[in-house]
Amino acid sequence: MGTRRRFVATVCGAALVAFAATVRAQQRQRVLIVLTNTAVVPGSSRRTGVWASEYTEPFEVFSRAGYEVHVASPAGGPSPVDPRSGSEDQVRRLPEAWQAMQQTRRLADLRAEDYAAVFLAGGHGTMWDFPDSAELASLVAAMFERDRPLGAVCHGPAGLLGARKADGTPWIAGRRVNGFTNAEEAAAGMTRVVPFLLEDRLRAAGGRFESGGVFARHVVVDGNLVTGQNPASSIAVAEAMVEQLQRRDSR
Repeated sequence: MGTRRRFVATVCGAALVAFAATVRAQQRQRVLIVLTNTAVVPGSSRRTGVWASEYTEPFEVFSRAGYEVHVASPAGGPSPVDPRSGSEDQVRRLPEAWQAMQQTRRLADLRAEDYAAVFLAGGHGTMWDFPDSAELASLVAAMFERDRPLGAVCHGPAGLLGARKADGTPWIAGRRVNGFTNAEEAAAGMTRVVPFLLEDRLRAAGGRFESGGVFARHVVVDGNLVTGQNPASSIAVAEAMVEQLQRRDSR
């Protein structure tokens, strides 16, 4: 009987180990893209939202690399396309991305441990609902704590601002980072529209802000953090994240 019990225990233990390995493999295959819910600039009739290419291009990069892409937002439900970035047809050409955008998951319902990487898409809408989202701050902090790839492009880095360590220090303090610059905001005619200038706020949080030329592609990689300056940087940010994921998967 003792031998049989040891055999059963060994088999059960091996099964549990295999199951745990399978779960970890599945988790490594999931990438979360976070979008804004802000459709209109507060106090105006000006439409805003997600910059289309900053969502669709990373979605394609992650999907083609074999990752299962989930899409979320602070409030869940539909996420709007900023009309300045083109028509909704830019997203509709990718049926899976379009459907996910209309039914985004609510951040409060998600667990950071279920995702191998998180990407924060931009668009001016993020400037109103990303910085004050406690759920987004918690998710971002968890990715830093777990040292998992965390990407953001253009105005997406607004979602990095609320993440703090246990001692209250911003997670981006001392980290190389970039995003939509003050010069680009002025060139876009949005300096007096946005609630704050992203470059200024990232610097104030202790980020070591870097930038390229106005509207030029520019990507900064600092450990697990990958940030892109503007729409032209979207693909490069996603590709850098995939490189990190593949290196981790090969370990």
